Amino acid sequence: MATPALKVTNLRKVYRRGNVAVEDLSLTVEEGDFFGFLGPNGAGKSTTIHCVTGIANPTSGTIAIFGLDAVKNYREARRLVGLCPQEFNVDPFAKPADIVSWAGGYFGMGAAERKSRVNYLMERFELTPHLKKTFRELSGGLKRRVVLARALVHDPKLIILDEPTAGVDVELRRVLWNYLTEINQDGRTILLTSHYLEEVERLCRDIAIVARGRIVRQGTKDEMAGTPGSLEHAYLVATGAEADHVAGQ
Repeated sequence: MATPALKVTNLRKVYRRGNVAVEDLSLTVEEGDFFGFLGPNGAGKSTTIHCVTGIANPTSGTIAIFGLDAVKNYREARRLVGLCPQEFNVDPFAKPADIVSWAGGYFGMGAAERKSRVNYLMERFELTPHLKKTFRELSGGLKRRVVLARALVHDPKLIILDEPTAGVDVELRRVLWNYLTEINQDGRTILLTSHYLEEVERLCRDIAIVARGRIVRQGTKDEMAGTPGSLEHAYLVATGAEADHVAGQ
């Protein structure tokens, strides 16, 4: 059997003040999958992603990225991951190409390789006309493209997208969807968190729903969307949100 792109086993994360953010969470994302990771705010999605990418250390449990232990072999495992965070954690006065190039440097790419890759990504995400602008001068949609290009600069095998289209208008969201579909078709594995269930239905093949730090439902999109009221109904029932409203339908 092929090695999964991501295998999280019995992950538990307790913060210093005793807040349990993730409790016994297990998750497998196969190579080449487009995987939806859903849940309400505070459910444990971001904490799980932080543990996968080394921003936080697990209290217990294991995380393997293409078979590499994400804690013990952090550097090698992290090179395989591209993270597109929800927040714009960039220098607002930097230019798009520099933001992407600096990330390439972080991953140890040489100057020539970096330049070639940055030029390719600027063109691919239609950022070339905006190269002289600073990040703060870009529209919300263009900012999202820069952050996505930054996540892809070192050609990662696993791409983690945390709310990649938040604050983007409908037209630009569809442009980003097309990019993501193409990247996935090129063989890259994608883990997506999103509050837009239409986005998840459109893009993902497999889905896990997390609530109160645990996986409460997992399966293929077809299995979940096959329930009455489609994915939204399955999501509300699994997370216990608006239970009375759902029960009355």
